[in-house]
Amino acid sequence: PAEPTLVLRLKFLNDTERLARVRPGDTVGALKRTYFPGQEQQVRLIYQGQLLRDDAQSLAGLHLGHLSVLHCHLSPPSTAPTAPGTPGPRSPTPAALGVGSLALPLFVLLLALLWYLQLQHRHVFTATATTCLAGLTLLVTFVAFAMYRR
Repeated sequence: PAEPTLVLRLKFLNDTERLARVRPGDTVGALKRTYFPGQEQQVRLIYQGQLLRDDAQSLAGLHLGHLSVLHCHLSPPSTAPTAPGTPGPRSPTPAALGVGSLALPLFVLLLALLWYLQLQHRHVFTATATTCLAGLTLLVTFVAFAMYRR
């Protein structure tokens, strides 16, 4: 007689689901090969909080029922391993510097220049200008701590 089929729910981190039709005699590895071809090494299957590491384990051994949920995590593909004689990959390249990442350091530099000018040329700065400079310095300080506290 034909082996009965089970329907499993493959649930992903973004809350999408796929239905998988399997036989209880199938292995975890067969499930990965069937539903994640070419991504077997990147997919992690989790059932009842346990990571399914053994690709040779049968689905019947996991006591999966009809519509059981397998949580799926797809990690990004890793780089290909290098041959023994070739140099390994260099350190990761830094992210490109955009205007947003340079804005705060530029404001700090501008404030430092204004404070230098205020100390060297007091006669040019009125009391209102010095008060505004102090307030702006406080604001930039709070923004800097908020950005780099993460």
